[in-house]
Amino acid sequence: MRRTRTLTVLLALAAGLLAGPPTALAAEPAPRAALAADSYTWQNARIDGGGFVPGIVFNRTEKDLAYARTDIGGAYRWQESSHTWTPLLDHVGWDDWGHTGVVSVASDSVDPDRVYAAVGTYTNDWDPTNGAVLRSGDRGATWRKTDLPFKLGGNMPGRGMGERLAVDPHDNDVLYLGAPSGHGLWRSTDAGVTWAEVTAFPNPGNYAQDPGDTSGYASDNQGITWVTFDESTGSAGTATKTVYVGVADKENAVYRSTDAGATWERLAGQPTGYLAHKGVLDAENGYLYLAYSDTGGPYDGGKGRLYRYATATGAWTDISPVAEADTYFGFSGLTVDRQHPGTVMATAYSSWWPDTQIFRSTDSGGTWTQAWSYTSYPDRENRYTMDVSSSPWLTWGANPAPPEQTPKLGWMTEALEIDPFDSDRMMYGTGATIYGTENLTNWDSGSKFAIEPMVRGLEETAVNDLVSPPSGAPLLSALGDVGGFRHTSLTEVPSMMYTSPNFTTTTSLDFAEENPDVVVRSGNLDAGPHIAFSTDNGANWFGGTDPSGVSGGGTVAAGADGSRFVWSPQGTGVQYTTGFGTAWQASAGIPAGAIVESDRVDPATFYGFKSGKFYVSTDGGATFTASAATGLPAGDSVRFKALPGGEGDVWLAGGAADGPYGLWHSTDGGETFAKLPGVDAADTVGFGKAAPDASYQTLFTSAEIGGVRGIFRSTDEGATWTRVNDDAHQWGWTGAAITGDPRVYGRVYVATNGRGVVYGDTAGGDGGTDPGPGPDPTPTGACEVEYTVTNQWSGGFQADVRLTNTGTSAWNGWSLDWTFPGDQRVTQMWNAEHTRTGTTVTAKNVDWNAGVAPGASVSFGFTGSWSGTNAEPSSFALGDRVCGRT
Repeated sequence: MRRTRTLTVLLALAAGLLAGPPTALAAEPAPRAALAADSYTWQNARIDGGGFVPGIVFNRTEKDLAYARTDIGGAYRWQESSHTWTPLLDHVGWDDWGHTGVVSVASDSVDPDRVYAAVGTYTNDWDPTNGAVLRSGDRGATWRKTDLPFKLGGNMPGRGMGERLAVDPHDNDVLYLGAPSGHGLWRSTDAGVTWAEVTAFPNPGNYAQDPGDTSGYASDNQGITWVTFDESTGSAGTATKTVYVGVADKENAVYRSTDAGATWERLAGQPTGYLAHKGVLDAENGYLYLAYSDTGGPYDGGKGRLYRYATATGAWTDISPVAEADTYFGFSGLTVDRQHPGTVMATAYSSWWPDTQIFRSTDSGGTWTQAWSYTSYPDRENRYTMDVSSSPWLTWGANPAPPEQTPKLGWMTEALEIDPFDSDRMMYGTGATIYGTENLTNWDSGSKFAIEPMVRGLEETAVNDLVSPPSGAPLLSALGDVGGFRHTSLTEVPSMMYTSPNFTTTTSLDFAEENPDVVVRSGNLDAGPHIAFSTDNGANWFGGTDPSGVSGGGTVAAGADGSRFVWSPQGTGVQYTTGFGTAWQASAGIPAGAIVESDRVDPATFYGFKSGKFYVSTDGGATFTASAATGLPAGDSVRFKALPGGEGDVWLAGGAADGPYGLWHSTDGGETFAKLPGVDAADTVGFGKAAPDASYQTLFTSAEIGGVRGIFRSTDEGATWTRVNDDAHQWGWTGAAITGDPRVYGRVYVATNGRGVVYGDTAGGDGGTDPGPGPDPTPTGACEVEYTVTNQWSGGFQADVRLTNTGTSAWNGWSLDWTFPGDQRVTQMWNAEHTRTGTTVTAKNVDWNAGVAPGASVSFGFTGSWSGTNAEPSSFALGDRVCGRT
């Protein structure tokens, strides 16, 4: 369950994040060194969810247009045709990793192509950059950014309140943003390009979850929490007169302006002693509904109320569905059925046990029914059915005693929205998924409504470790909050996370190189062992025994033959054992907290690293000796791995901006290391199948090379590097883990801190050396084109093009022409340059993808506009040669 999202990011910070100023709005990029690059296709190893979804936003004027925000994993747009979510912030790079935390999303009801996101993960110094407002004119396909002079907290306490960002429904150049940390209310009058504080707003808030928290996390003032417009008080092109604002202040929670934000006043007669998590207006009936809790959430909340404010008379009515004495939760999720505004729904977001609760009223809060109720305790009757067969792990493999059930209706249910165009569709966010229904009105007829996950495509997990064994499942993962999964298929959701025991967070994972059926994992658990073993490649598990003092998972390593293990848990020193962890003994010669790994050939050899020193054991972990290696990173921001099949062959990545930082290689078991030239900074290292005709395994790293941050591949032992991701696929911070696939050349698995496990496959498939840039003559020989529209919306679309050399000679430059059959226009293209004459488009290689070997492919993508129809081009030509179609 979702207890805290801070641990993984704290580990990330400990791994040496680069601090630097955010990119200025529309700034020209600095010149970068020319790098070889390969065209990769990227997708997620499917989990379907896994993280907290604190906000869901439907557009009020266009059917089926909706967005979801996550606390650390970016924002998404709903695709009605496929009932999936499309990620929108994968372009966020390493230096701006905090901008993957989304504090609010706003969809423009005047111009539905416009969408805004307020981004920033932490308001304390964990996040090195300030927050920003991102704005898009193509529904999130592309973005422009305005940096703010303060931080935002997408993963801070109170993040389920909102929405803090709002677009004026009459003058859509006007936006408001509620800021945390005492920075007040902010406004833009030029569609989000520039922002200024609303100095007339009187109250920046004063509530903090824990004022005594010295880290600055729980002690931050949660600030301005939501903005709601009364659309009945304006007309098209004129700023809305009446605006309501929620403030994190238990005595003064709601303010109003009746002159378009010029002046503000506290609403008279309002309840006190609570925070208003949401304020939702029914302009048709003249009611402002408010959901109150005694804390800011999303985990806590012991008391709550629901109120209705009559906007015409100023009358307040307590419409709470239960007496205050009977609440042990706060209210947060709040929505109105726009087709039938008298219908209101709310959630008991902090009712963890036995389940969350959802309330529904069809008479403006006069009377209520609830999603489940007791018949004769502990038995309960549900108004709903739940089908989680698409995400079966949502049962957690549990078999709880009544009144608890599995799967649970939810927890941390702060997002709740009825589709404004469809009274039967409702979605709500939980700590692990988005649930929804498409027959909600069955609730009112007395029959059951059907709930199922509506989360496919939304992947939000924080990844701590990854392994890809040479046999068995292609991927095993160690994840925050949901433990981890064994993927036997990357395109299907696993049936269950690791259980027996079920760690809340798995911190480390390893397998025996010569016996991949033997797997070990370590992790965090409130009560129970912190280590577990499997003898069937991670399909089934059993817990080990903790040595005294263990408080957390730390890192763990399996001997090459699976006969012994070395464990460096939190709370005590490094330990070793033979067999499966029934009797641990303290290792000598290595400090507590060291990172441990195993040699992949010699089962008696293990390695460790701590504070700039590399340690070696040749007796199964009983004793370690510090090697003579010098010049390694001084801190503990290090990941290192031993090469499969190469005894004593060790690669070490890590460092920090104020000291040694890069990639090191040892061929003598860590006695000496050589730093690779040209690698400015590296944070992970992993191995995959060797390229055809190569004798050494493929290397992968998340690094900065040639002044460029990215995911890199080397097929020649680190002599040269090829970037395999692009600027559209960066995923924020990728410093926890990386591994290739020992069975598929070119495939790489990348750990992200909020976007799950992403994996890439080369489009080329030739396995040879990446050709360098050269002249760009028109290539000759056969060609083939695959043209795919990946997203489409009213007036816009996104497409991918894959061009394959089906001839017998290499291309050293290419230029592809096509003509759109309608009025389509390319608005932006990546991985290629383009020119346009009327409806005819020419896409030409850039420096790094000019060379295409026979049988290899190159891919590029673009966004475009259209009206009428969006038919595909009928033909593509490479010079005077027409390409085949796939």
